[in-house]
Amino acid sequence: MAHGRSGWRRGPGGFACLAFLCLGGCAPSEDEATALGEYLLQSLAFARQTADTAMIEGIFLPDATYDDYPNQIEYRGIEEIVAYLTSVHDWADDVYVNLGSVRSGAAVAVGQWLFAGVQSRPIPDVITTATGREVVLSGVTLLEIEGGRIARAADYWDRATLMLQLGGRIELPDGSVVSGDFSAN
Repeated sequence: MAHGRSGWRRGPGGFACLAFLCLGGCAPSEDEATALGEYLLQSLAFARQTADTAMIEGIFLPDATYDDYPNQIEYRGIEEIVAYLTSVHDWADDVYVNLGSVRSGAAVAVGQWLFAGVQSRPIPDVITTATGREVVLSGVTLLEIEGGRIARAADYWDRATLMLQLGGRIELPDGSVVSGDFSAN
């Protein structure tokens, strides 16, 4: 299910109602669990797009973890998770995150997303200059949900795509080269 930018932000009352359903002593219905998973994924996408730290703090448990699998890094606790999710704004302008297909159940949710941004500043440990190139990545985020909030999240996306879009090259063992110059294709 695709969601436009305008539909992402829901007031805190919506979250409170969903969280209440999960904390109310009985298990949420299938529809309530689905709505909560979708809400958490939408909120996460919006928070990443806008660097909304208050929203990040509101949807994650204090001791949550966030796995960035392409970079093999695990972030622990709210402070590290906020830094990870907002770090894209340190190097990119015109950040856009669009949540696509969502599947969720009582304790898990998974969502496909599309990320876009213009690399306008260096990316630490990746590139020391600004390329001015637009980066467009697709990926998947998996959530584990406890008590109406995110206990664990994990991102899966292709790091090679990022490198190629920034103008990088990948040299293969046979000597052939995959280039980031997509205009030649």
